[in-house]
Amino acid sequence: MYSLLVSRKFSVCCGVAHTTAESNGSSEIFEVNQSFIWPLARPATPEETILIELRQQNTKLPFKAGSSSSSGSSRGTISSASKVIGQYVMLMQGLMQDGRVNIEDNLVDSNNRPISAVVNFEIRYASPENVAGNFDSPTVSKFVQQQSLEDDQQMLLNIEQNIANLEKSFQDAELKKQNIFQRALGGERNHQMSNNNGNNKVKKSQNSDVTGSASVSDKRVTLRAVKNFMRIGRSRHSSKERERDSSTEDEGRSLIGDADESSYMGRKDSTVQYDNMSHAESVQSMMSSDIDNEIENDENTENDANKADQSLQETQRSQDGRTKVRLHKFNDHLKSQDFQVCVTIIEARQLPGLNMDPVVCIQVGDQKKYTSVKESTNCPYYNEYFVFDFHMPPVMLFDKIITLSVIHSRRFMRSGQTVGSFKIDLKTVYDAHDHLFYHKWALLSDPDDFLSGPKGYLKCDVGIIGKGDTVKVPPRSEKDPDDIEANLLLPDGVPIERQRAKFVIKIYRADGLPRMNSSLVANVKRAFTGETRDLVNPYVQVSFAGLMGKSTVKKASYAPVWNEELIFTEMFPPLCQRIKIQLRDADPMKPAIIGTHYIDLKQISNDGEKGFLPTYGPSFIHLYGSTRDYSLLDSNSTLNTGLGEGVSYRARLLVAIRTEITDNADISTDKNVELEQTYPISESSYCKNEEFFLFATIFEASMLDKKTSEKSVHFELSIGNWGNALDGHNESNTHQYDDDDELVPFWDYKPSMNVRCIFPDQRRRMYNSNMLSRLTEKMEIGLSETNHFIEQEDPKAEVRLRSCLEELATDCSNYLQITKNTLTGPGTGKTKLDKERIKLCQREIETIGNMARNLRALVTRSSLKERFKTAQTYLQKLRFLIEDPQHALPDVFIWLIANGKRIAYHRMNARDLIYSTTDEETGAQCGKVQTVFFKLPGKQAAGPAGWKIRAKLTLYVWLGIVKHKKFFFSGLPRGFELSQDLRNAERPRALAPTNIHYLEKHTFQLRAHIYQARSLIGSDASGLSDPYATVFISEFSKTTQVIEETLSPTWDELLVFDDVLVYGAKEEIQRDPPTVVIEIYDQDKVGKSEFIGRAIAKPKVKLKENPYKTPILEWFEIIRGNDSAGELLAAFEMLEIGSNDLPALTEPKYIPVDVKGANSQHPIIFPVPRDVRPHLARFRIEVLFWGLRDLKRVHFMSVDKPRIDVECSGNILSSSIIQNAKKNPNFANMLKFFDLELPVEETYAPPITIRCVDCRSFGRYTLVGTHQITSIHKYMHRPAPRESVSKQNGHIILSSDKTITNEEQQQQQQLLITTDGTRLQRTSSSCENLTLYGAACVGKVMKKSTSKKKHLQQMSDDSMEQEDDDDETKDWWTKYFLSYEKLIESTKGSSQRAYESLCISPVNDGEHQKRRFTLISKSKIVQKISPKHVAKTQTKVKNFATCEIFPHELEAQSEYNYFKEWLLSFPLYRGKKTGDSMEDENRIVGYFKGSIKVYRLPVDKTMEPAFAPSLPLNDPIHVLVRVYIVKATDLHPMDLNGKADPYVVLQLGGKKISDKDNYVSKQLNPVFGKCFEIECCFPQDSMLTVQIFDWDLVGSDDLIGETKIDLENRFYSKHRALCGLSKKYEDTGYNAWRDPMKPTQILLKLCKDNKLENPHYFQDRVVIGRYCMTFGKDEVIAWNSPTTCKYRDEHLALAVLHRWEEIPRVGCKIVPEHIESRPIYNPEKPGIEQGKLEMWVDLFPMDMPLPGPPVDISPRKPKSYELRVVIWNTDDVVLEDDAFFSGEKMSDIYVKGWLKGPQDVQSTDIHYRSLTGEGNFNWRFIFPFEYLAAEERIVLSRKESLFSWDETEVKIPARLELQVWDADHFSADDFLGAISLNLTRFPRGAKNSKLCSLDMLKSDVPTVNIFKQKRVRGWWPFFIKKENDEMELTGKVEAEIHLLSKEEAEKNQAGFGRNEPDALEKPNRPDASFMWFLNPLKSIRYIIWHNYKWKIIKALIFLCIAFMILLFFYSIPGYTVKKLIGA
Repeated sequence: MYSLLVSRKFSVCCGVAHTTAESNGSSEIFEVNQSFIWPLARPATPEETILIELRQQNTKLPFKAGSSSSSGSSRGTISSASKVIGQYVMLMQGLMQDGRVNIEDNLVDSNNRPISAVVNFEIRYASPENVAGNFDSPTVSKFVQQQSLEDDQQMLLNIEQNIANLEKSFQDAELKKQNIFQRALGGERNHQMSNNNGNNKVKKSQNSDVTGSASVSDKRVTLRAVKNFMRIGRSRHSSKERERDSSTEDEGRSLIGDADESSYMGRKDSTVQYDNMSHAESVQSMMSSDIDNEIENDENTENDANKADQSLQETQRSQDGRTKVRLHKFNDHLKSQDFQVCVTIIEARQLPGLNMDPVVCIQVGDQKKYTSVKESTNCPYYNEYFVFDFHMPPVMLFDKIITLSVIHSRRFMRSGQTVGSFKIDLKTVYDAHDHLFYHKWALLSDPDDFLSGPKGYLKCDVGIIGKGDTVKVPPRSEKDPDDIEANLLLPDGVPIERQRAKFVIKIYRADGLPRMNSSLVANVKRAFTGETRDLVNPYVQVSFAGLMGKSTVKKASYAPVWNEELIFTEMFPPLCQRIKIQLRDADPMKPAIIGTHYIDLKQISNDGEKGFLPTYGPSFIHLYGSTRDYSLLDSNSTLNTGLGEGVSYRARLLVAIRTEITDNADISTDKNVELEQTYPISESSYCKNEEFFLFATIFEASMLDKKTSEKSVHFELSIGNWGNALDGHNESNTHQYDDDDELVPFWDYKPSMNVRCIFPDQRRRMYNSNMLSRLTEKMEIGLSETNHFIEQEDPKAEVRLRSCLEELATDCSNYLQITKNTLTGPGTGKTKLDKERIKLCQREIETIGNMARNLRALVTRSSLKERFKTAQTYLQKLRFLIEDPQHALPDVFIWLIANGKRIAYHRMNARDLIYSTTDEETGAQCGKVQTVFFKLPGKQAAGPAGWKIRAKLTLYVWLGIVKHKKFFFSGLPRGFELSQDLRNAERPRALAPTNIHYLEKHTFQLRAHIYQARSLIGSDASGLSDPYATVFISEFSKTTQVIEETLSPTWDELLVFDDVLVYGAKEEIQRDPPTVVIEIYDQDKVGKSEFIGRAIAKPKVKLKENPYKTPILEWFEIIRGNDSAGELLAAFEMLEIGSNDLPALTEPKYIPVDVKGANSQHPIIFPVPRDVRPHLARFRIEVLFWGLRDLKRVHFMSVDKPRIDVECSGNILSSSIIQNAKKNPNFANMLKFFDLELPVEETYAPPITIRCVDCRSFGRYTLVGTHQITSIHKYMHRPAPRESVSKQNGHIILSSDKTITNEEQQQQQQLLITTDGTRLQRTSSSCENLTLYGAACVGKVMKKSTSKKKHLQQMSDDSMEQEDDDDETKDWWTKYFLSYEKLIESTKGSSQRAYESLCISPVNDGEHQKRRFTLISKSKIVQKISPKHVAKTQTKVKNFATCEIFPHELEAQSEYNYFKEWLLSFPLYRGKKTGDSMEDENRIVGYFKGSIKVYRLPVDKTMEPAFAPSLPLNDPIHVLVRVYIVKATDLHPMDLNGKADPYVVLQLGGKKISDKDNYVSKQLNPVFGKCFEIECCFPQDSMLTVQIFDWDLVGSDDLIGETKIDLENRFYSKHRALCGLSKKYEDTGYNAWRDPMKPTQILLKLCKDNKLENPHYFQDRVVIGRYCMTFGKDEVIAWNSPTTCKYRDEHLALAVLHRWEEIPRVGCKIVPEHIESRPIYNPEKPGIEQGKLEMWVDLFPMDMPLPGPPVDISPRKPKSYELRVVIWNTDDVVLEDDAFFSGEKMSDIYVKGWLKGPQDVQSTDIHYRSLTGEGNFNWRFIFPFEYLAAEERIVLSRKESLFSWDETEVKIPARLELQVWDADHFSADDFLGAISLNLTRFPRGAKNSKLCSLDMLKSDVPTVNIFKQKRVRGWWPFFIKKENDEMELTGKVEAEIHLLSKEEAEKNQAGFGRNEPDALEKPNRPDASFMWFLNPLKSIRYIIWHNYKWKIIKALIFLCIAFMILLFFYSIPGYTVKKLIGA
C-alpha cells in the first residue's frame, strides 16, 4: 500500500503536509489525480521548498510522528508506521518566476541518489498580494464541486487530525525526544534529508500515513477547504470597494493556511494540555511535539482604568539633580458614584404618516420611561424632562446604552408599534462638551428594516451629571435650530450620513483556562463512569451597541476551539465606543465569568484621511481577574468582570475583528446579531513562536507583616501560566509545578528566579509603545517644570518651554528614523492593525514634531500661557498613541506565598521589562533595580487593610528572548562574582544561576532629618492625631517621638542608622541609592497605632572621596490609599563609613520621663542640625477675628463659649471668648497679632492651625474643630505693585491695560487721569476740544453734523418705536427676556473673539494694538455697510432696560473676588477622615469667619496696613432681606409620573417661610415669580437657605433640592452686593430705581469711605479729585434731553459707579442689577445637581431709609385670543372614491382643524360628490386660546388623567392644523392631506389656486406672523409624505385666518360654521352635491339622468317606435278587413 505525501516547507511558518489516498500496490503505476492547495497569508520566498515523498504503508500504530523543518516546526498526522521509498524536493524560486511548472523527474532516496521511481506533477503559484491567493482553475473547481462531506465525517476527521499538532524541536534535545518516543512507542527512527543539490540540508518531519478512510476524509477536507476558500475569493473579487472597506484583508488570505484548522477544531478533546506546562517541564517542552501555536501568549494591557491602580513608584530626576519620588494615585473609576442621566424630549418631526399617535420611550440600561401620547400628528411637541438615577462605577455606567424610540399608538395593555429608534452609549455623551448634547436632532431608523431610510427626527437634550458637575446651557448656536441636518445628535467628527456596517468578531480558540468547578463532583463522576473531564464549560459573550451575542458552549475543555464568528449589524460610525468580550463558564448550577476585556473602537480605527476601519488581530487577548484556585465564595470575583486590577492571569482568547461597510441591498437578514462558523487561521502566518527568558533577582525583602514572617514564606515569579506553581495548570491527568522559585536565606547571596516561556513574538508592539512612552514622559516632565515656573512667575518658564518643544521635535525625528528602519524583521506584527497603527504613529509623530518646531518659534512672554496650553494638547495626542490595543506578552506577577497560600502580590507590565538592543525600545524597568510594594488582592487593598505594605522588595527584573539571554545580567549592580552560570549565559540552553554572589559591599550611615509634617489626616475623634514617623531602610527601622494633638507636627529630629549595608559598586549606589520609606502613624492609648500615610524618598549618597554637602529639606507627599494624606518636610543622606569630613551629630535632647512616645526605648533624640534647618526671619501674623457660624453640638452639648486659637510653629494667638454664641457669635476684639520666627522661603513655611475650643464650666476645655492652612502664600501681605506710568506731553498719566469687551463701551467710555491742567485730546472723547484747568474739565458740545431733516427723521423713527413698545405694555419680564437675549449674544461674541484670538499669532504689544484697532475699524466698516442692523440694536439698547444674568452663583463670579476680599470662611473639621465624600462633609462642625495676614518685619513703608482702618464693626445689625424667586429649571422628578409639584421654602435663622399653598402642579420648570421679605439680624441670621419641595397629597413632602447663601459676606463686601445697580436711572415705570440711596448718594459714600474728594458733575464728565471720567456723545445727549436733564447728575453718577473699577487702587466692580442662576442640591445626593433656581437677593439695612415697594415679578398671565378660521373653498383635492353607478372618480370632501390638540377638533360640513376636487364650504372655525407672547406658546390648563388631583399647565407651540378628509359612511373616513401652520411663522397664502404649490412650504419664502398682521387670506396646499419622504400635493384650501383679542371678540362676535351672528352665506355648491340615499329624486336626476340621459332617450324612442310598429302590425289585419268589407 502506497501513499504520496506532499508538503511545503516555509522558513517562517510550520511545514504543512497533505496525504493522498492509498493504493494497494498491485500496479507499478500509482495514479493520484488529486489537487492540493496551500493558501498563503504572505508572499512566498525563493528559498522555501516543496517536498514530495513516496511512502510504503505498514502496520498501523497510534502514535504521533513528527520531525523538524528548517524553522523548527513540523506537521504530523495520525498514521500507521510507514517507510519512505523516495522523495523530491523543489525550490520555490523558479515557480515564483514562471507561476506554473509541469515536472516529471526521478525521486531520490535517503542518500540523495536517484531511484527508478518517477513522479509527474503540475504546480502553480499566485501571490497573496494579487487576487488574494485564489486559484480559479476550472479543473480544480470542477473537482471540488464533485466532492461532498457530511458534518459527522468532518467532526471525526477533526478529532483524528487534532492529535496531528505542530511539533517544536531543538537541536540540543534530540536524545530526550527519542526517550519520550521510546516510552510511547518503543522507539522511532529519525531521518535527515537534504535537497536535490545536496547543498542545503533540511530536517524533515516524520509523517506517517493514515488509513484508507482517513485518507479519503483528508482529501475531502482539503477539497472542502478549497471550495470554501474559492467562494470567499469570489466574494472579494465581486466588489473592489468592499475589499477596500474590509478591515482585515490579510486575515482572509490565511483562513485555512494549512491543516491547522483540524488541529484547532479538535483541541477540546485532547487529553494533554501542552500550553500549561510548568517550569520544570520547560526544558523537556523543547523536544516535546506539543508546543505549537497554542503556547502563544501576549501581553495584556488591562483597560486604562485598571492600569492606573498600580502603586509602583516613579523616580523623576529634574535638571538640578534632585530626586523626587512620588506614588501613583488610585483613580476613582472603580468606586460607586452618583450619576444622573437627564433627557429632555422636545419634539419630533417628519415621522412617517400624518395621522398617528406617537409616544416616545426613553430607555437607559434597564430603566424605561415614556412621554405622553400626542394624537393625530406626525410632528408632536412634548418638551418633557426625564431623569435616570444611577449609583455605580463610571466604567459600568459608560457601557449603558440610551435608546430613544418613537412608538405608534401605545395604549393600556398594548405596547404599540415601533416607528424608529436611536441608540447612543453614555460614554459618547460623557465625552461631549460639558457632557451634554443640547437641542440636537436624533435620526430615527427602523432596527428591523435595514432597507428603509430615516423614520423621522427627534429633538432632544441628553446630558450626564456627576458629582461636582454643573449643568451649563450652551450659547445659542449660529446654526438655525430648525435646520435638522446641521444639528444632528452626533459626536464631533461623525459624518451626517452614516452607512450600515457589519462588525465581525471572530472567536477562534482559548487556552490556559482555570478550574471553574469543584473537583468533588468530578470525583463522584469518575468513580461511577471512569471518565475524567475538565472542570469548565467555556463560551464567549460579546456585547456591543446594546446587542449581545454568544458563541457555542464547549463542554469540559480547558483549551476550547470555536472557530466561530459573531456578526453585529449596526450603523457606522457607531455611537457606541467599546466592545465587551467576556469568557464565561456555562455551569448550570453557578454560571461564572472567567475574564472580561474591553476593546475601544477609537484605538483600533482611525477616522482621518488616511484612516482605517475598525480592525483587530487575529491576536490573543489576555484575561486577568481573581486567583486561579477555585473556591465557592470567591471574594475577588468582581475582578473577573473588569472592575479593578486583575491579580492573576486567567486565560487567553484568540479573536479577530473586521468591519465591512455594506450597502442596504447587501443585507439580507433580519437579525442584528448572527452566529456563524468561520475558518481556522494559520497562526504561524501572523507571528512566529519565540522562547522568552524572564529573570529576577531579589536584593532585599523587608517590611513583612509579623504574621506572615512567622510562616514559611517564598516568592513566585510568573508570566501567564508559566512559573505558576500553585494553580497555573489544569491538566486532565497530572498536576506538576516548579519549586525553583522558593526563597532562600540571603545576605551576600541574592536569590534568583527565572522562567522560560514560549509566546508569539510580537515584541515590536512593545518596542513602539516604549519609544512613545519615553517621548511622552520626557515631555510631561518638561511641561510640569514649565508649569511650576509659570505659577512662580519665573522668567525661566519661557526658556524651559522652548527647550521642551525643541526636545520634543528632536525626539520625534529620532522616533521616525528608528521606526522606518525596523518595519520588517523578527517581532514585527503582521496583522492589518499592526501595519496601520505604525503608519498612524509615524504620521502623528511627524505632525507633532513639525508643530512643535513651529510653536517654539511663537513662544513669547506675552503668549506663554496660550502656547503652554497648545503644548499640552500635543501631550494628550502622544498619550493616546502609547498603548497598543493588541497584546504582546502577558503581565508579570510576583506573589508572596506563605504556607502555600497567596498573601500579597505585585503586578508589572511586560512592556516595562522587555529588552531590546536599541535603548529607546527597552522597557523603563528592564535591567534596573527597583523597589516594589506588595498589596493585598482585590477588595482588601481598597480598605484600611490595604493601606499597609505587606512586603517591600528590592529586585532586578529582565525579560527578553533567549537569543538576547546573554544580556540578562548586564544591568545588575556591579560587584558580583562572575559564576559559571553567568559565563555560560550566551548558551541558550544553559541554566540561569539560582543566586548572585556579591563580593563588593559598602557600609553607610543613614541620617534621616525629620523636620515636620503638615496637613495630616485626622485619625482621632477630635479630628486631630498623635503622629509619629517610622523610617525604614533595608532591615532597619527607627521611630520619632510622638507629638500629641496636632495635624502639623514638628519633630525636629535626626534619626541615625549605623551600618547600613549596601551591595554593589559605589558609583551605582550613588546613582541609584536604596529607597527610604517613611510611614506616619497615629498613636492610640488603647489598641494599635493607626496608619496615617506613607512617603517614599531617595537619600543623597556621600562617598569617601566626595566632599560633604549640607542636605536640603524637601517636601515629600504622604499617600494613604487613594487620598493625599499630607506632606513631610525632611532630608535624607547616606554617608559612607570611614569618611573624614562627616559633620558631628548635634547635641542630644532628653525626652522627659512622663512623655510616653513610641520610641520610649530611646529617650535621647538628636535635633536637626542648624545648617539643615530653614533660614528664619522675623514675621508678624495679624488675625482678624470676626465670628463663628453654624456651630454643631459636641458631645451632645451645644457650644456656648467658643474661642479661636491660631497656632503656627509652636506660637499660639487666642481670641477673646464669645460669651454667648447663640445671641452674638461675633468676637468682641477683632484685630490681634503676634510675632514669630518663620522660614524665609515660603515653601518651608509651617502650616497655620486654627482651633476652635469651647470653654466650659470648671475650667474644662473641649476641642470643637480644627482647620489647617497648608500654604501661607495666598495670605502673605505684600506691597501693592507699582502702577504702569506713561508720560504724555510731559505729564504723568496712570493707565492700566483693560480688556475691551464691548465695542460700544470702547467708543463711548474713556478714563482721563492727569496731575495738572493740560490740554489733552482723545479721539473717542465726547468733546473734540477739552481744556483742563486744575481738575476741572470744560468743553463745548460740538454741533451735530446731521441735517435737520435727518434729525427729524430719526426722532420720528424713535417715536414710532416708542409707540410700538409703549411703557404700559412693558413689565419686568420685558427686561428679563431682553437680558436673556443679551446674554446669548454676549456668549456668542466671546466665543467669536476667543476664536479670533486663537487665529491671530502672538506679536509684540505695539503690533497687538495695531491689530486691535484694525479689528475695530473693520467692525466700523461693517456697521456702515449695514446701518439697519446697527440702528436696530441701538434702539433695543436705548428703549429697553436690561440686567445681568449670571449662569452661576453670584459669589462664584471671579470679578467680585467671590465676596472674600477681606472676610474669609474657614470650615472647622472634627472626626476621622475616611475618604468617603459624604462622611467627610459631615465632619464640618462650623465655620470661623475672619482673615489672616502674614508679613515680614520690619514693615515696608510703602505697604498699606494689613487691614484697612475703615473696617466695619461686627456689632449686630438689623437687615431687611428681599428674596426674589423667578423660576426653577430642570428640577429632578419626584413623582411616579415623572413630574413634580414644586413650591418654595425659605429659612433664615429661626424664621421659616413656606409657600406650600401656591405649589405649581406637575411642572419641572416652574415659574414662581414671588418676592419674600424677611427681617433678620446679623450675625445670628446670616445663612439663607432656599429649598424647593415637592408637594404630595399623601405623606410628607419631599425635598427636591436646596441652596445656601451667605448674606453676611455679601453685606460687608466692598463690591456692594446689597442692591444691584440698574443700567439706567428711571424714577418710574418697570425700571424704577429701587435702592433707597440714589446714585449720587452712593457715589458720595464710596468717595468718603475711600478718602477721595467729593465728585463734581459737569455736562459730560465727572471729576473726582484728580480723576476725570468722560462719556460718549450719545450718552451725553440722552442725559441732557428735556425729559431727562433734571436727573443728569444721577445718570452721571450711575455711569461712574458702573465704571468704578477703573479708579486706581480703591476701585472695584460694583454688583449690577442681576439674576443669579443657582444650582440646588439634595443632601442625600451630595454634589449632584438637582436643577437650577433663578433668583436674586436685596439687602437693606434697617437703620437706613426704607426702600420702596418690591418689584412685581409675578408671572405673566397669558393673553386671551380668539382665532377665527374661515374655510372658503378647496381645489384639486385628490379623488378617492368611484361612483356606484357611473364609476367616475369623486370625493366627499370635508376639512378638519384644531389648535390646542385633536381633542379640540372642529370640522366643516361635507361637500358631497366633488368630481373635480373642488369644495365649497364657507365655514367658520372658532378657537379660543391663551397665548404667551414671550415664549410663543399656547398655554393650556387641563387634567392629565381622570385621577389627577388638579389641572396641569401645559405649553404647546401655536400651530394650526388643517386636514382634508374623504367622508365614508359605511367605513372609516379616508385621510387625504394636511398642512401645519405655525402662527408666528407661516408662509403667505397664494392669491389664487393656480399659484398655490408645494414651493410655498420651502424655508426661503416670506412668512407671516398672525399676531402682527391679525388677518390673512389666501390659498395653502395640502400634502402627504411618501415613503421616500417626498411631499405629494393632495389638494388646496382657501382660508381666511383672523386673530382677535378677547375684548375684540366680545365686541365683534361671530358664530360657528354659518351660524349667527355674522353668519356666512351658504356655499354655492353644484346641484350634484348631495347624499344619494337621502335624496332619491336628486339621485335619479343627477346620477341616472345626468349620466344616462341620451341612452334613456334613445331607449324611449326605440320603445315608442317598437310600440308603434307593434300596433301597426296588430291593427293592419283588422283595418284591412274593414277596408275590404267597406265598413
